[in-house]
Amino acid sequence: MERPSKCDKKTYGNENAFKHSTRSGSATDIETINSPHSRQPKDNAPQVFSAIIFIIAFILAMGIGSVISEKMTIWILCISFVVAILVAATIRIASQWERVVILRFGSYNRTVGPGLFFIIPFVEHIALRADMRIMLTGFSAEETLTSDLVPVNMDAAIFWMVWDAEKACLEVENYYDAVSMAAQTALRDAIGRKNISDITVHRDKLDQELKDKIEEKTTTWGISVLSVEIRDIVIPKELQCDMAAAAKAEREKDARIVLAEVERDVAEMLLDATEVYRKDEMAFELRSMHLLSEGVKESNGTLVIPSAYSEGFRRGREPRPMSDGPVFESEANE
Repeated sequence: MERPSKCDKKTYGNENAFKHSTRSGSATDIETINSPHSRQPKDNAPQVFSAIIFIIAFILAMGIGSVISEKMTIWILCISFVVAILVAATIRIASQWERVVILRFGSYNRTVGPGLFFIIPFVEHIALRADMRIMLTGFSAEETLTSDLVPVNMDAAIFWMVWDAEKACLEVENYYDAVSMAAQTALRDAIGRKNISDITVHRDKLDQELKDKIEEKTTTWGISVLSVEIRDIVIPKELQCDMAAAAKAEREKDARIVLAEVERDVAEMLLDATEVYRKDEMAFELRSMHLLSEGVKESNGTLVIPSAYSEGFRRGREPRPMSDGPVFESEANE
């Protein structure tokens, strides 16, 4: 049996993820982290408050009726029950993160909250309890073709919040679903305008482009987009090895270019040094003496050099008398 190549091993998991996401339709893992009302913890505080108000109003109305009529009748109980319902429907509360949109006879009247507020029963009603906290919506694009006809799967997340509860209530029917659909549409459009290299390399630019595109639509709904973040990009297996080879070739090209530039700079510096030494022989001799000194230090011993190097040490000095000891070649010639 033929063993899979190294590249095949690396891309096996991505291939499975790609196939799984294409089989599962639009319901991908990223979309399970959305934060609509159905996924938020149940807030029973308004219901509990209304129940307590109902009980208190019922007891007070029943007590006042029995005091006035000096006896308890079925009519007092009925009237007390109706009064308790009206009082409970009038007094409401909103959580700290909520803004409540109230309509009067079907027309917008006011936005209240947080805390205690009052409405007129049968005249006013609550149209929307808008959550003003930062919301998270996951969205994806599956098998979307890039400009160079490469199918990709992409997951992303958008962070947004409602800044105008009135517009969120009156301008759009369901702003949760509207934000999700707008994000998916913008993602597919952005993928279709770019090639696979731009998507994988310039991911930050794609994030900003998606943010601007989505915010164009959501601003009229009273919704502000805080950020859009690409979470994962999955490409077909057969393209992953080709892209890896292209990236390796590009890195080798850059390395060769850098090496050539260094060699050119070194050649230019050597050329400049040659001009200096050609104009000033003393500079060249001093350089030779410096190299000789460095060679002696590094060798930690005796260094045998040509007799021509000794000329630099004797320039400017009077010739010494001949001796029986060894002399440099220059002294013998003199």
